[in-house]
Amino acid sequence: MQIDDLKDKACLVTGASRGIGAAVARGLGACGARVAVHYNTARAEAEAVAADIARLGGKAVVLKGDVTDPAVPERLVAETVKAFGRLDILINNAGDQIVRKTIVETDDALIERHIAVNIRSVVAATRGAVRQFKAQGGGGSIVNVTSIAARTGGGGGSSIYAGTKGFVSTFTRAMAKEVVGDRVRVNAVSPGIIDTPLQHRVTPPAMLKTAVATVPMGRLGTSEECVGAFLYLCSDKLSSYVTGQVVEVNGGIVMP
Repeated sequence: MQIDDLKDKACLVTGASRGIGAAVARGLGACGARVAVHYNTARAEAEAVAADIARLGGKAVVLKGDVTDPAVPERLVAETVKAFGRLDILINNAGDQIVRKTIVETDDALIERHIAVNIRSVVAATRGAVRQFKAQGGGGSIVNVTSIAARTGGGGGSSIYAGTKGFVSTFTRAMAKEVVGDRVRVNAVSPGIIDTPLQHRVTPPAMLKTAVATVPMGRLGTSEECVGAFLYLCSDKLSSYVTGQVVEVNGGIVMP
């Protein structure tokens, strides 16, 4: 998929070593963008994504950092700017459903881990990106990754995860209003049941089979099937009048 106004745009994709983040990073690269591929532990996978971006006609750098460290998200923004000279697009993809637990089983430490990765990292990266956009004279696009769980409450044992993703959806709308005067658009993509390493790590096979049976399309989605929504929201040419929106990519399981 080629979108010509994304060529040479400077982008930061958090959590870009695998799954949806990797697919989005490759999609931006295929449009000729310059992409900072962030990872925490999966260096080899991140380097493979960067190599794919170069092969597809884009440029890439690989950045390491644990986004649950409060200082890291803004450092990643700064390192992207150092590499590319500016920042045009932030994809807040890093996140996790750490483990499924009922509320009785959920201790404060698990709550804090979900908040750190799914909320604080998004807020910190957004803060850094908005500061940079303002310093450049305005303009930019932020795309957050929420989840179908933000609307449905998720499957069993995912109440805290669903709650943090609910925050992401609401934060997206709030930020869209706050920064519109600086010509910054803020939107989100809400994937449904997608075939990713995270999905298979946290969802038992029987639960996943039951969930897929509720999807009108009758199957899992793929990371690549999410990419078009991100590229659309990143492109001023295609979505210049779109802000504060949560785009559902879920095979019809939830219809706004």
